[in-house]
Amino acid sequence: MEVELVVSCMMAIMGGPALPETRGHAQATVWLWPGHAVYRGPSLQLDAHCGTVHCLAVGLDAPFTLHVGGREETARSALIPPRMIHRIVCNGERMLFCYIDPSSPQATSCWNRMTAHDQGVGLAHSKEDDLIDLAARPRFDPVAAVDLACGPGVANIDARIVAAAATLQAHPARSNSAAELAAEAHLSTSRFLHLFNADAGTSFRRYRMWARMLSVGRAVAKGTDLTTASSDAGFASPSHFSDAFHAMCGLTASSLLAAGTRVVVLDGVPGRNDLA
Repeated sequence: MEVELVVSCMMAIMGGPALPETRGHAQATVWLWPGHAVYRGPSLQLDAHCGTVHCLAVGLDAPFTLHVGGREETARSALIPPRMIHRIVCNGERMLFCYIDPSSPQATSCWNRMTAHDQGVGLAHSKEDDLIDLAARPRFDPVAAVDLACGPGVANIDARIVAAAATLQAHPARSNSAAELAAEAHLSTSRFLHLFNADAGTSFRRYRMWARMLSVGRAVAKGTDLTTASSDAGFASPSHFSDAFHAMCGLTASSLLAAGTRVVVLDGVPGRNDLA
């Protein structure tokens, strides 16, 4: 993930007791690759949180209740954009979460595939039934799930913002200040921040956090402990990482790992040999 961890953000990190195994279903897994993260597994008892990326939530066994903006929506699928405080209450055993980097052209195409929109939230994905069927397969393909959710996408993001996002992901531990990346893009800091927010759909600061979360996810997938992984990714302390993760994902990363959730990193052009 890179993951919001998965990162859920790594997403899947639960802030409470360890997640139970779902009867007759595959192990909970988070897949991470550049620009995306996917979680399939037991329903997550998430606290209210505000993500940094687009999150497509799909109830695999039943509709869920989405609390956002002081109202409730009952849905089988919903697309929650970055920077929107929300809480999902699951009514079934399993969920599918697809996290989509806002700097990816697929973010816009996923939004366009939602058949209803209500105060900034997309509802009822046009391929909802197909996504549920795909997630039910024993050998689940997370890349195919994102392709189905988003389609090919259309690149409409300023190349300078794409380059800045790539720098943040390639070097997450660096200071990577807005002023530094603005200078590299030959823009004033204020213009850079405005353009970044407009094109990426999230703030520069939140995107930098996403890049660091993804770095943690990759390291954890290779066996690194959370303390070392978060330090190497640029977090000031373990508590800084823990607080940031919980605020972003609605759970704690340590709970996810304690629950035995698998983290799989798909580097480069995602291959199919690592799929569960």
